[in-house]
Amino acid sequence: MDKTRQVRLAKDAMDRDWADPELDLDAVAAHAGYSRYHFIRAFKEVYGETPGQYLTHRRIERAEDLLRTANLSVTEICNLVGFSSLGTFSTRFKALTGLTPSEYRAKHVGRGTALIPGCYVMHWAGGFRQAPAQRNSGEAD
Repeated sequence: MDKTRQVRLAKDAMDRDWADPELDLDAVAAHAGYSRYHFIRAFKEVYGETPGQYLTHRRIERAEDLLRTANLSVTEICNLVGFSSLGTFSTRFKALTGLTPSEYRAKHVGRGTALIPGCYVMHWAGGFRQAPAQRNSGEAD
């Protein structure tokens, strides 16, 4: 199997699981059959950026879409696209777009624009996680 095909298999895994905040470089590298360090070099050689840069670009692209279309808070969007830190999300977003997430939304969403209700987006994206039912401490066994 040639290097490009191996790296493409790993990229496909990243494209599929980009929103998972715990996407593991070692697991992605294993898709290509490489160690993490060799994978980083091979990925950059094939795609011109590191796997981390690629993943950040994918997440920010999705965040841009959600900021333009969904009635969700910046924090909710941050979590939906796979960032676990609002500060990191905002910093990376501004570095790539030149605007903070709030500035981006203000610029691209006009008055009277109907946004998709957040509950629909969260349901579609799997954002509603079922918490285990908590038993009341006074409940009879």
